[in-house]
Amino acid sequence: MRHTTRLRELINRKEILLAPGAFDAMSAKLIEATGFEAVYMTGFGTSASIFGLPDIGLLTMTEMVENVRRISCAVDIPVIADADTGYGNHLNVLRTIEEYEKAGVAGLHIEDQISPKRCGHMEGHRLIPLKEMVSKIRASLKARKDKDLVLIARTDAISAEGFDEAIRRGNIYREEGADVIFVEAPINIEQLEKIPKLINGPVMVNIAPKTPYLPLKKYEEMGYSMAIFPPICITTAYRAIKEKLLELKREGFVKDGVHSGVPFDELVNFLGLKKYRTMEEEILKRL
Repeated sequence: MRHTTRLRELINRKEILLAPGAFDAMSAKLIEATGFEAVYMTGFGTSASIFGLPDIGLLTMTEMVENVRRISCAVDIPVIADADTGYGNHLNVLRTIEEYEKAGVAGLHIEDQISPKRCGHMEGHRLIPLKEMVSKIRASLKARKDKDLVLIARTDAISAEGFDEAIRRGNIYREEGADVIFVEAPINIEQLEKIPKLINGPVMVNIAPKTPYLPLKKYEEMGYSMAIFPPICITTAYRAIKEKLLELKREGFVKDGVHSGVPFDELVNFLGLKKYRTMEEEILKRL
């Protein structure tokens, strides 16, 4: 089954789909290995991990595509990707969809912020005109070759222009053909509960700083079809790396060993060493 088709199945079932955020191929492999059914490529994490930069629209489309290609190649579950603003106008969006699709994504979201954009959980958002975002949605639909590719329309209107405008825009984006609506950064439980009731189609929730943090089942009961958890890997890695480096600097050694308690064999086999050694033996046997 194509990953695009599988993602549609996961979105359309009764149970909510949870896609943790990966910032690179290894974190994506860990998400798959721990049993999750989909992975989300976080733009925040991509910007932080590859360039050490904040998520304020500093990365190009080709830089984002390269990371999502690596992630898609590393796992055998659907990949949902951040495509920021589409990297330009409706003509640029045509190419964005083409390149993301070639990179192996099962779904992606495009937002209605002006460029350069900023993380939805920062402050100071500004929106492009409604007609401009509609043209981007139409371009997305025209550009996709696989009709099962899941197109997610994101609005940052809550922060920029208020909750009512977010709902208005979300429903227009849905009418224009977006498969899933992503109303970014509800600031309280009342807003969070209203979104699935007021949007005429599947909705996604972003479990990030501004969004009320609840057990996954609560979002499901509210009516959300999908949840992404972008920060889980990048923030965990940041904290763990920082703690270990401070320990090494302070003590001159790490108390749980040179590999920080991770058996070397476990790590290299997780990365596929056994598989390559087996293939190598089969190849060399025939010589």
